[in-house]
Amino acid sequence: MANSSRPGAVRKLKKGPSKGTGGLGRKALAGKGPTPKASERTYHKAFKNKELAERSAAKHGDGGRTGGTGRGRSGPKGRATEEMVTGRNSVVEALRAGIPAKALHVAVRIEMDDRVRESLKLAAERGIPLMETHKPELDRMTEDAVHQGLVLQIPPYEYQDAVDLAQETIAKWKKGYINNAPLFVALDGITDPRNLGAIIRSVSAFAGHAVIVPERRSVGVTASAWKTSAGAAVRVPVAKAPNLNRALGAFKDMGIYVLGLDGDGDVSLPALELATEPICIVVGSEGKGLSRLVRENCDQIVSIPIDSAMESLNASMAVGISLYEISKQRSTGV
Repeated sequence: MANSSRPGAVRKLKKGPSKGTGGLGRKALAGKGPTPKASERTYHKAFKNKELAERSAAKHGDGGRTGGTGRGRSGPKGRATEEMVTGRNSVVEALRAGIPAKALHVAVRIEMDDRVRESLKLAAERGIPLMETHKPELDRMTEDAVHQGLVLQIPPYEYQDAVDLAQETIAKWKKGYINNAPLFVALDGITDPRNLGAIIRSVSAFAGHAVIVPERRSVGVTASAWKTSAGAAVRVPVAKAPNLNRALGAFKDMGIYVLGLDGDGDVSLPALELATEPICIVVGSEGKGLSRLVRENCDQIVSIPIDSAMESLNASMAVGISLYEISKQRSTGV
């Protein structure tokens, strides 16, 4: 018999049946299933970033996301909530334009340059809170947009109701609190915020009272619109109409004349006889113009005479020319 304790000895196994594993061996070979996502592994960096983002969202009450330069984000039922302006050039330009801001987020250990220094200076002068924020959180806030360590948080614009605003304006005019007859501009299918900003600026320049935008498929007051308005968005209210055609119908019931702008209008702008009356000018997009239902709700379709039939005016330019003519007629009493 071999001595199994001797170095190099081989132990002989007893022949015959032996006790099994009860199937545990087969179960061990079955594997542990698919590999969990990085954000679900407690030891992974992605999991820690996810926890950081969730804690921040709970702290600030942020239920949505935004990204890019000036892109808005949506809250419950599609309502606009906040907007993020990202990138050093965009942020400093927004601050120069006086756009209302909720906070300026600056990356931890950001590399300073003239744009960052000016942004910090402007924010401090306006009393905008400065938030030192880690890069993962900035990435989350902007949906991985190129923010360069600088993010300006814009609060949502507070829209008035179009019909309520019109009723208030009419009441003030009738009581003598407003000298000129109410003058509104409504947008039909315009989606470019720069057009909205330019229109707000024209309405302010020619003593208009408000801009009306539809609830759906329309531009809203974004950072880009604020910037293009050159500060006029502070003075001219922008109101929303859940249904533009119903709002125009309500305007007409109040005694407000609804005038649509179109190149094929039956009245030329210089021959407009309603300039001194309460007016709502409706302008459509440059490509599609006024929609059929909006056109049907207009009291008159007004055209702006131009030299060439091949040319067309964009929405903001058409509104500016129309408001100038109306203002001129009101001042002269013609």
